[in-house]
Amino acid sequence: MIKQLPISLAGAGKRDVRTQFAALCYRIKKKKVQILLITSRGTRRWIVPKGWPMDARTPAASAMQEAWEEAGVRGTTNGRCLGIYSFSKDTEGLGALPCLAMVYAVQVETLADEYPEAGQRMRQWMSRKKAARLVEEPELARILRDFDPREDAGTA
Repeated sequence: MIKQLPISLAGAGKRDVRTQFAALCYRIKKKKVQILLITSRGTRRWIVPKGWPMDARTPAASAMQEAWEEAGVRGTTNGRCLGIYSFSKDTEGLGALPCLAMVYAVQVETLADEYPEAGQRMRQWMSRKKAARLVEEPELARILRDFDPREDAGTA
């Protein structure tokens, strides 16, 4: 596991390019990789769980927390960033903020029925190819399509 230092949020400006941390939640079922996508609360489009940095947490730990809050996922991560994708985040009062999301793989161990945002989002398991087709961000689509944890483990 890669050792990461916790983040300090002191001095961050609201108009700067902002960073979020995203969780690529996955499982291997019948020797096939499946991705868990969720819907956004506003537009109901398909996304991966993601959120803002959390004080005193590593990026991977922040991604794991978002996976829990938004999708009810409990799992593990190796702490390595899989890639980065860009998007615009609409915010009240500030308009669209340019954002980058750093993506961390989270191997799902359990899915809870009750979690902080249950009832606010849908979640669905799907193939990497289908997940890549359903997300709007081209860079995220590439990350989803190319992701294969079996290659990393040497079991492909």
